[in-house]
Amino acid sequence: MTEEEKTLHQETVGSDEMTEEATEETTEEAAEEMPEEEGAQEEASGKKERKLGWAKKAKEKASKADEEKEAQAKLLAEANDRYTRLFAEFDNYRKRTDKEKSAMFGMGAKDVLEKILPIVDSFERGLGLVEEEDKNDPFEVGMEKIYKQFLQVLESIGVTQIEAVGHEFDPNFHNAVMHVDDESVGENIIVEEFQKGYMYKDTLLRPSMVKVAN
Repeated sequence: MTEEEKTLHQETVGSDEMTEEATEETTEEAAEEMPEEEGAQEEASGKKERKLGWAKKAKEKASKADEEKEAQAKLLAEANDRYTRLFAEFDNYRKRTDKEKSAMFGMGAKDVLEKILPIVDSFERGLGLVEEEDKNDPFEVGMEKIYKQFLQVLESIGVTQIEAVGHEFDPNFHNAVMHVDDESVGENIIVEEFQKGYMYKDTLLRPSMVKVAN
């Protein structure tokens, strides 16, 4: 083999070796790049799964919060309903007890006043028997003042006299014990009062005993 052929052979062999080396390097680089791409895909997939997991947790948390709010609203409504019912029951109890107390007081006052009225009648009968010339007597004047003071006290607690003479007869307030034919007055008009009647506020203590014209 000549020198030129040897040289050409060496160059060809060297070129083949360089080609093989380049091919091996390219294969190695490709092998190195493939795991990096797969890792990137896996990382992206993991991020997506994590995002989905966070979204699911957030949705579950919001749903739980809504359920808690709904439960609290229900408890508040029940508590408000119980309060309203309790307040209504207490208000009814207060009104009932006030009415009972008022009725008991009224009954007690009526009983006492009915026993006092005969004393007032005695005053009136006694003062009615006083002669005209004796009305300036200090004793008679004193009795007149006591009688008037007595009436003022009764009036201050709600006791009032029932109108009778000259008014039309009313069986709710008057007790007719006599009837008389009198053309000078209208029919069913009271012409005389034998005993005064009294009211205690809206309650009848005693009807008036009267004479009525037919």
